[in-house]
Amino acid sequence: MRAALGFLFLTLLPAGVAPVGAQAPVGEARYFPPPGPSKTWERRAPSQVGLDSAKLEAAVKLARKNETPWRRELSEQIFHDSVLEPAAAAPLGPTLDRAGPSGVILRHGYVVAEWGDADRVEMAFSITKSYLSTVAGLAVETGLIIDPRDRVVTYVRENFDSRRNSRVTWQQLLHQTSEWQGEMWNKPDAADRRAGRDRSLQEPGTFWEYNDVRVNALAFALTKVWQRPLPDVLKEYVMDPIGASSTWQWHGYRNSYVTIDGRVVASVSGGGHWGGGLWASAWDHARYGYLFLRRG
Repeated sequence: MRAALGFLFLTLLPAGVAPVGAQAPVGEARYFPPPGPSKTWERRAPSQVGLDSAKLEAAVKLARKNETPWRRELSEQIFHDSVLEPAAAAPLGPTLDRAGPSGVILRHGYVVAEWGDADRVEMAFSITKSYLSTVAGLAVETGLIIDPRDRVVTYVRENFDSRRNSRVTWQQLLHQTSEWQGEMWNKPDAADRRAGRDRSLQEPGTFWEYNDVRVNALAFALTKVWQRPLPDVLKEYVMDPIGASSTWQWHGYRNSYVTIDGRVVASVSGGGHWGGGLWASAWDHARYGYLFLRRG
C-alpha cells in the first residue's frame, strides 16, 4: 500500500546539504516553535531565509495539484488496495476519511508556506513506522533493549519462539528484512507479502519486503518490552517535549490487545493497511520532523 496522506510536510535544505548542515544562519540563534497551536509558530517570508518565492509558490501549487488518486473514504480504499481475497482485506482498526491536500513547509524552523487545513488530523499510514522506530530507539537508549542486533526471542518469547522466528533480530524487524512467519491479530504474514504471497521464505536478514503484519509483530514485541502502551511512551518522551498538540492518536485493532501484569493493553499497529496506525496533523508531523532535522 502506498502512503496516502491528506497533508504534505517538507523541510527544505540547500542542495547537497545533509540535515546536520541545515543550521540557522551564522549569528542567529536556533529557533524552536513554542508549544501550542499552529498560530504561535513564527512565520518568515521566503526571502528572509534564502528561498526563491516564485519557486516556493510553484512547489505549493504542485502539491495542491497532485492529490493522491485514493478515495476519500479510506475504509473503502484499504479494502480495495489489499493484495489478498476480500476476507483477508477486511479492516480491523478504525479509519478516518481524508480531506484534500494540505501542508507546511519549514526553513530553519520557520514557517514559509502552508496550505489547506494543516491542523486537521489525518491517517498517516507509512509514517507510523517512523514513530515506531523512534519508540524502538528509545528502548535502546533506556537500556530496555541492549543491542538492536539481539534476537527478539531473548526479550519476548511469544510469537518469536518458532525455529524460524527465533532467529529474527530487532534490527531485521526494523529493516523489514526479518522474513518473520506467523499471524498477528488474525492476519497472516502472507496477507501483506507484496513480493508474492506464494514465494519461498528466505533466511532472516536476507530479503527485504514491506509487510505490515511483520511491523505489527515489532509493535507487539516493543509493547512487551516497554510493559506499557506505546502511545504513552511516545507522548512522554517525544510528543509532549516537542510541544505537539493533544489531537494526535495512535490506534491498534479491535482485537490487538495483550495482557501485561494483569492489565489489558492495546498493541498499536505500525501502519494503516487494516486501519489504525498513527493519526496526526501536518503541524504535529512538522514538529516531529524538525526534532530529527536538529538531531534530537
